[in-house]
Amino acid sequence: MTTLMIQGTTSDAGKTTVVAALCRWLARQGVSVAPFKPQNMALNSAVTVDGGEVGRSTALQALACGLEPHSDMNPVLLKPQSDRGAQVILRGRVHGNMDALDYHAYKAQAMTSVMEAWRALSARYDVIIAEGAGSPAEINLRTNDIANMGFAEAADCAVLLVGDIDKGGVFAQLVGTLELVSDSERVRTKGYIINRFRGDKALLDPGLDWLTERTGKPVLGVLPYLHGLVIDAEDSVGTSGSSEAGALNVIVPVLPRISNHNDFDPLRLHPGVNLQFIGPDQPIPPADLILLPGSKSTRHDMAWLRAQGWPAVIQKHLRYGGKVFGICGGFQMLGIEIEDPDGLEGEAGSTEGLGLLDITTRMVAGKQLKDVSGTLTIGLERAGFTGYEMHNGVTTGAALASPIAILDGKPDGAISDDGQIAGTYIHGIFDQPEACRAILHWAGLGTDTKLGGAAVNYQQHRQQQLDRLADLVEEHLDTDWLRNLLGLSHNTADQ
Repeated sequence: MTTLMIQGTTSDAGKTTVVAALCRWLARQGVSVAPFKPQNMALNSAVTVDGGEVGRSTALQALACGLEPHSDMNPVLLKPQSDRGAQVILRGRVHGNMDALDYHAYKAQAMTSVMEAWRALSARYDVIIAEGAGSPAEINLRTNDIANMGFAEAADCAVLLVGDIDKGGVFAQLVGTLELVSDSERVRTKGYIINRFRGDKALLDPGLDWLTERTGKPVLGVLPYLHGLVIDAEDSVGTSGSSEAGALNVIVPVLPRISNHNDFDPLRLHPGVNLQFIGPDQPIPPADLILLPGSKSTRHDMAWLRAQGWPAVIQKHLRYGGKVFGICGGFQMLGIEIEDPDGLEGEAGSTEGLGLLDITTRMVAGKQLKDVSGTLTIGLERAGFTGYEMHNGVTTGAALASPIAILDGKPDGAISDDGQIAGTYIHGIFDQPEACRAILHWAGLGTDTKLGGAAVNYQQHRQQQLDRLADLVEEHLDTDWLRNLLGLSHNTADQ
C-alpha cells in the first residue's frame, strides 16, 4: 500500500481537482486506488454506501476511482452551524456539536478515528490519494494537526504541494510554505504542481527552474486553467453557465449556512436556464422560479431570509404567477413553523416559516441518511429519479396529503393546491434529465421549444469531466516520475 498526499498553499488551490484527476488517471490504468481526506470542513456532503456521510468532494473522488463513497474516505467532517461552532461527524456518524476551541482541543482524539479509517482503507486498496485541507503552514493550527502534515507524518507518506498561479504569487506561496513547515515535513514534500496556468508556458519555465534550484524539489508539471469546468465543489458557490435567449430565470438565495448547493449544478449547465445565486444585500431580481436550498441551520437561515426581505419578494413573485421550489431545509422553510426544542442546529427554540405550505417541522435526534429512488409527479409530468435524504427534521401537516414524489411506496414532499409552491426532502433531484425536465416544465419552461426539450445528464457529465481531468494528468504531468513515486511499474498503462 502506498499513500500520496496532495496539499495546497492556500484554500481553493485546486487540491480537490488534482486528487480527482490522479484518482481517475490511476483507475483508468487498472490501479486499485481510493481517495482519503482526513478532515474536511464543508456543508456539501453525500450519503455513503455504509450509511454515513462524507464531504461531497470526497464522493466525487470516489466516483473518479469507480467506487461508492465510504465513510472511511473522510473520517472527520465538520459542518459549520455558526461562525464559531460546527457539527462534528466521525467516520460518517454525528459525534456532537463543538465550538472552535473545544474542537481544537479534541483533535488529538479525532486523530484516532483518522488513523483507524486510513488503515482500514489501506487494507482494501493498493494506492491511497489523500487530500489536505487549507494550507499546511497555518501556524496557529499546527498543534495536533490532523488535516495536513500531522496526518502525513503519522502515515509517513509523501506530499506534493499544489499552488494556484491564477491568483498570483505562486512562487512566494510555495517557497513560503516550505519555510514554515518542519524539517521532516520539508523532506517528505517531494515536489510541486502548478495549477490554473494561462498563457505561454515558455514564459514560466525560468521561474520553474529557479524554484527547483532554490528548494531542491522538482516541478511535476503545470496544469492549465480549465475553462467551463463544472464539477462538484467542496463549498464555494459556482457561477451560472451560459444560457440561451428565452431561458427560464431561476434565482437561489445564498443562505449563510447553505448546504448541498451542488443540487443546482445541473441547472448551471442547462441552456434553457439562467441561474443566479443571490448573496446578502444584493438586489433580488424578478424570476420565473425561486429555489430555496438546503441549510445546516434552518431556523437561523430563515431569520436571514426575513431580514433580507425575501418573504415580501416571494409573495409578490407568487402573485405574478411565479413558482417556488424548496429542497430539504428550503422545504422546511415553506411551512408554518420550524421547531428545534433540543437545539440540534443551534440555540433551542422555534421560528416562524414562510407559511406557504401547511406543514410544521420538528428537529429530532437521529439524522436521516439514505439513498432513495422513486417517481416524481409534478404538474402533468411523471419521471423516475434517484437521490438521497440527509436531514434531522420530521415534517407533518395537511399539505403532505399532496406529495410530489413516491419513494419506495411512501409519499415525499408537498405541492400547494394552486400548483405554484412545491418542496421535497430529496437531494440530487435535478441530476436525472427526466426529473429535471419535469420540474422545469412545471416552472414554465415551454415544452414546445428546443430549450424545453433540453436536459443535462449530470451523472454522465461528471464522468466526462473526470476523464477530462485524467487526460490533463497524462498530458501535463511527469507521469514516469509519478509512477516511480507510487512504486508502480512503468507499463501500468498497458495492464
